[in-house]
Order: sequence, then structure tokens, then C-alpha cells
Amino acid sequence: MTLHSKLPKVGTTIFSQMSQLAARHQAINLSQGFPDFPADALLLDKLAEYSRQGLNQYAPMPGIAELREQIAMLIQRCYQRDVSAELDVTVTSGATEALFVAISAVVQAGDEVIVFDPAYDSYEPAINLCGATAVHIALQAPGYRIDWQQVAKSITARTKLIIVNSPHNPTGMVFSQTDWLALQQLVLQHNLYCISDEVYEHMVFDGAAQLSAHCLPELAQRSFIVSSFGKTFHVTGWKLGYCVAPAALTAEFRKLHQYVTFSSFTPAQYAVAAMLKQQPQQVVGLGAFYQCKRDSFAGLLQHSRFKLLPCQGTYFLLADYSAISDMDDVQFCQWLTTEHKVAAIPLSVFYQSPPNARIIRFCFAKQDSTLQAAAELLCQI
Repeated sequence: MTLHSKLPKVGTTIFSQMSQLAARHQAINLSQGFPDFPADALLLDKLAEYSRQGLNQYAPMPGIAELREQIAMLIQRCYQRDVSAELDVTVTSGATEALFVAISAVVQAGDEVIVFDPAYDSYEPAINLCGATAVHIALQAPGYRIDWQQVAKSITARTKLIIVNSPHNPTGMVFSQTDWLALQQLVLQHNLYCISDEVYEHMVFDGAAQLSAHCLPELAQRSFIVSSFGKTFHVTGWKLGYCVAPAALTAEFRKLHQYVTFSSFTPAQYAVAAMLKQQPQQVVGLGAFYQCKRDSFAGLLQHSRFKLLPCQGTYFLLADYSAISDMDDVQFCQWLTTEHKVAAIPLSVFYQSPPNARIIRFCFAKQDSTLQAAAELLCQI
């Protein structure tokens, strides 16, 4: 019997590859997007407390009520939008599950879904598994801004969904109010759905407004808005995210969610709910926390041969290595890891048709000592 793969072009992700290579060569891992510093002590204490209390069995399928209520309150504080904790909010096993379920909930065979390259690598496999086609629109360095007229020309009778990501991984680009309004206009004009991937929503820098699909009522009514407590509270291994959508979309979302994971890490849900209630300032201060790390890392690299690109948000920084090597970015990242002991991610893997550019991505969600050590190695190249 011959197995015909549903994802014949998919292999091990670049994140796993580079982290494995970094471990093998004892390199500093600035590739995969996870912090190397501990989470807040209160959060960890609450996890242990609730686990000892015996809250270790299945949570309700949509998430525990306490956490969904705190999510609704967080959205009200950040965006002045009222959502129903009961009808509109679903807790998921990470943002990646939420993205997969949201895509599966609305996309059918023959549909087209617009994505913007460089794009997070989970989007297209989920689209393909639905029998649909990802329509890639490439963004260009250094600003990676969206040309909304180009988007309008890419919409066809088969277009069902647009996936956006702001703040944007891997480029650090952040949508302006003009971007959100242009997106809303196209979604309404063409009767589309939107998935707004906002896992880095609280990491916006330089005094810019924290904007979201939540801020535009008509867009929000046609959107699945996805976020991540793993990113917000430095606990990516807990795989705890959530999706906010109007009741009708949430009902369809939950039909699939109950057969993907059913429910998510129970004591962590209680711990995060307690964190949001007792220390909401942790969320408010996240942008300043990571802006400080961005500025520190960029300052450490100012005398290197890397040319740093703008970073308006997230915890990623792009660097052009054209002055260092003519290698393609995959080869360069392998060489950088094995020969200079710093691991990064090649930008080309986020594109369907990579541009002729020599750009890599560093993660700066690291201890100051880690960034200092990495910068010293990078400045020697």
C-alpha cells in the first residue's frame, strides 16, 4: 500500500531544524521564538497551587469560566470592546491550534485564502488540508508594508478568507490605522472572513498605539482574533492561547475545537486567570519590556557588519548580512550556527517565492547576558 501524503511538501519545520542544530553545536539559540528567562513567580506559584488542589482533570471545552471572563476584561481594557465570555471566547491549546481550527471552520475545498509573505508556516498547511489554495502576496524589505490595491486585485470569486498578522512575525511590522481600515473595507466589500493573528499584540514599540481587529466593530464581526498567553507571559511550553469571534463563528469554531484538543491545560488556565486578575500590569508593561531588549540588542550590534531592519513590534529583529556573505540565507544560518555559535532563522522559508535578499531573523526574547554573548560573537564576523 502506498501512502499519498496530504502535505507532500511539508517536512520538519525550520524552527526545529535550527534549534536542533544549535543544540548539537552548543550555539546560542536566537532562532526559535521562546524566552530563556523564567516566567513571573506568581504565575508559577499559582500553577503549582492549583495543581496541588487537584485541578488536573479536563477543563470545560471552551475554557474555564474564570479565564474567559478575564480575557473579556482584558479586551475591554485594551480595546474598549465588549465581548461575551460565554459566547465569543474559546481557550485553545496554543495559538497554532486556534489558527488551524479557525481556518478549518470557514474554508472549504476550492476556496482561496490570501496570506502575506513572509508568513508564519502553519497557515498554508491548514489551508491545503481544507482542499483550498493559499494566494501569496509578497511584502518587500525594509518596511514590509501591504499594498492594499494589490490585495484588491488578488481577490477573486473564490476568495473566502484573508489572514493578517500584526505585530508581524517575522518582520516586526505593525499595522497602522490606515491598514486596518483598508482591510475592513475589502472584507466588507467582498463578503470575506478574516483571521487576525495577534499573538504579539502587547509588544508594540516607540509609543505607537496598540491597534487590533477588535478596534473596528464591522471587521470584528467577520473575524477570528487569535492571541497567545505563551507569548504574553513567557510560557510558550504551556501552549495556551485563545480565539475571540462573534457567537455564530465561535459556535462553528467550537465544533472543530472539541475534536482537536477538546480542552487545554487545566491548572495553567487557572494560573493565567489569577495572573490577569492580580497583576494586570504585567500585560501593560510588555511593550516597554521588549522594547528595552530590542534597543539593547540593536545597540550591541551597531558595530557589526549586519544591517538591522526596522522593528516596530514582536520580539524579532531582522538583519541583512549582504556585507558578510554571498551565501543564501539557509546556508548562512547553518554556517552561522556551526562556525560562529549563534543560531538564527533564514527569512526565505517564510515565502512561497523568496526574494533575492540576504536577510535572517534573530529572536531577542532572551536574558541580557544571552544577548550580550551572542552580540560579541556576531561582531567578530
